[in-house]
Amino acid sequence: MNSEEEFYDAVTGFDSDNSSGEFSEANHKCPEMLDLEPHQSNKTEKHNGETEIQENGIKRHRTSLPAPMFSRSDFSVWSILKKCIGLELSKITMPIVFNEPLSFLQRITEYMEHIYLINKACSHTDPLERMQAVAAFAVSAVASQWERTGKPFNPLLGETYELTREDLGFRFISEQVSHHPPISAFYSEGLNKDFIFHGSIYPKLKFWGKSIEAEPRGTITLELLKHNEAYTWTNPTCCVHNVIIGKLWLEQYGVVEIINHSTGDKCVLNFKPCGLFGKELHRVEGYIQDKNRKKLCVIYGKWTECLWCTHPTTYETYKKNEKRGSEPKKKSSEEDLKSENDEADDMPEVQDSVQFIPGSKLLWRINCRPPNSSQMYNFTSFAVSLNELEKGMEAILAPTDCRLRPDIRNMENGNMDVASREKERLEEKQRAARKERAKDEVEWHTRWFHQGTNPYTGTPDWLYSGGYFDRNFSDCPDIY
Repeated sequence: MNSEEEFYDAVTGFDSDNSSGEFSEANHKCPEMLDLEPHQSNKTEKHNGETEIQENGIKRHRTSLPAPMFSRSDFSVWSILKKCIGLELSKITMPIVFNEPLSFLQRITEYMEHIYLINKACSHTDPLERMQAVAAFAVSAVASQWERTGKPFNPLLGETYELTREDLGFRFISEQVSHHPPISAFYSEGLNKDFIFHGSIYPKLKFWGKSIEAEPRGTITLELLKHNEAYTWTNPTCCVHNVIIGKLWLEQYGVVEIINHSTGDKCVLNFKPCGLFGKELHRVEGYIQDKNRKKLCVIYGKWTECLWCTHPTTYETYKKNEKRGSEPKKKSSEEDLKSENDEADDMPEVQDSVQFIPGSKLLWRINCRPPNSSQMYNFTSFAVSLNELEKGMEAILAPTDCRLRPDIRNMENGNMDVASREKERLEEKQRAARKERAKDEVEWHTRWFHQGTNPYTGTPDWLYSGGYFDRNFSDCPDIY
């Protein structure tokens, strides 16, 4: 193994055999969705991706994928990984069955699922309430990863993805700006010119034998233009457990600091590791402080469920009373031995939902998932719509857009053999193009982003160059 980028090519995440949702902490099936007539839920499929218009003029996006998820019961991750011993992991081709039919660029777009939180931040006059909304948005941005241990397709160099949602009030563009190391840059703006959301992501991957850890790199920036404020943060670390044996499960952990560069306010969020008994699994706890380090409020909840805030004094009083009423449980030596010798890191039993502290204010609650989500790679409703190719869209999209990738499209349609062949063809085409550039001593030039410095943190960043929505795609590379 020579570098983490080689590891990224081969083993960034694996899909889970546990698609039944048995570890669910909240009911993600909306009752109203369960009552849908069959012809309503499949309407967009019957029209080959054509989007219908509702009576109120808003587009109706599809509610399911064209084909159900392919069974992985006959595939072993270890049968693939054992071939990696002594070899560069980039030389190992992972079976497409471990993927989900989305590109990593589309995964990034899922940050926008809870955009109403940005709108809420824009509308608040109180800076504390704005920070609360931004903190909720930062937590919601990782919520779609819950039970999504599947591997998105690695973007090809120069690959792009755009999304305009007039009903949600934003447009979004992303580009794969580097292949080694893999770097994805994105830019989004409000259609009402009220916010700008941008960043670049290049996770550093570590293989710990039984788990894969993705340490986030790159800064995420949110600018609220009306208030002349800018917030920056970095995502928590993501870990996929049991890549060798056992059921795969995922947790997020680490400290996320959100800084308001205009007021000096800071939000510190601790995504807690599950711990010995799993008591802290998925829990988030933190606080907001002003520039003088005075705590203004406490935030608590789960990134898989909801987020609340309350006054620091109320929180401390509640915790003291809770501590008095509980006895610490001692772990027996037999349990210690079992823990040390376990071959698989079993997912801890999910604890009760977030304990509500009287007087708390709800900041965010996760969206319910479609009733058939377990057959659709545990996608959210928002994720289901991301690869939808509407009628007439192909004529206006950039030729590098993810929706036009034949391997992802075929996998989504259930044509696994064709998808696998197309994936190999695209990867070989990319390698051949890289060799040709090296031979001719030609450097790769990004199209929509450029390297620069984040104006708020002073750290290296990829900044949007502008012009994408002018739709001049004449010099886009042929990558498919």
